[in-house]
Amino acid sequence: MISNHIIQNCINELSQISKAEFLVSDSLGNIVARTEKAEDIDKPSILGFMSSPAQVQELKGRLLFKVSEDSEPSYILVVDSEGDAFLIGKMTVCQIQNLIIAYRDRIDKNSFYQNLILDNLLLVDIYNRAQKLHIEAVMPRIVYVIEITADKIHNATEMIKELVNVQAGDHVTSVDETHIIVIKCLSEEEAEEENDDTAKMFVDMLNSEAMVSVRVAYGTVVNEIKGVSKSYKEAMMALDVGKIFYAGKSIIAYSTLGIGRLIYQLPVNLCQIFINEVLGEHKLDEIDDEILTTVSKFFENSLNVSETSRQLYIHRNTLVYRIEKLQKATGLDVRVFDDALTLKIATMVDNYIKYMERNS
Repeated sequence: MISNHIIQNCINELSQISKAEFLVSDSLGNIVARTEKAEDIDKPSILGFMSSPAQVQELKGRLLFKVSEDSEPSYILVVDSEGDAFLIGKMTVCQIQNLIIAYRDRIDKNSFYQNLILDNLLLVDIYNRAQKLHIEAVMPRIVYVIEITADKIHNATEMIKELVNVQAGDHVTSVDETHIIVIKCLSEEEAEEENDDTAKMFVDMLNSEAMVSVRVAYGTVVNEIKGVSKSYKEAMMALDVGKIFYAGKSIIAYSTLGIGRLIYQLPVNLCQIFINEVLGEHKLDEIDDEILTTVSKFFENSLNVSETSRQLYIHRNTLVYRIEKLQKATGLDVRVFDDALTLKIATMVDNYIKYMERNS
């Protein structure tokens, strides 16, 4: 709650400007601040007004106003009802309520982290607020973003909070209705593999306990508090890139995005030019799904014909036939590394174009 000293300074300044006298009490009727010439008011009158539905009340030549915090009255402002007392009182109420919000933002960790990841804080404010909130400024951290349906986010958030170590500096928050953000502090000894284990723990727990399918992405490790925003943006990009190029994965690390990250940042018109140059009049949509599935497995097995045919349970000659059929359609022989690379990139670029068209 805002300090009495701040309220006292506020009403002193407003009294000098308006020449009005103010008295402020808390919800229990205790006086917390008053100007020099403000007259006392009895506690029963304050408590009676506090319990009434009215927001403003006149009492013995004075106006009483409720000052609310989160829609609940927390203070009573008393102003002498002379001249523009109503207008002055309303302005004072607004000023005190704004101070309450500003003060709460300054001391509230959740608000701090939300503003931090959204880049709403100046660099000097980041370190000043972190110090006031007793948050370590220099410490390895990583940001996880959990994508989930809006109707499940509340229960899932509470479950995630049970998995993190708040005492060690971990924090769980959100900035919209479909993403849970976990800011996790790391020890110097923790390796990259442990970050993936943490993501798996989130997925497994929400799948089994919340009975909901989720996707988790995480950014890179940052060593200072100012870098949390960077790790968050990386995690959000990983989610998007994962939807386009790695739809089958439930966990995506920014550091593993590879060429997908590069394609994601290209202009769509440039991608379309590339597709036209590589495939000419041919379109990937016109190619048989069976052939595309075969080629995808061929890529997974590093262009190994024998291993690919074994995993697909088809004869080696059948695989060769499909590869040659693809070559006739595209002019690319995927048994040759350069052609395989070209088709792989073309497939990814085509997926990116379709994704952008769906979301345009």
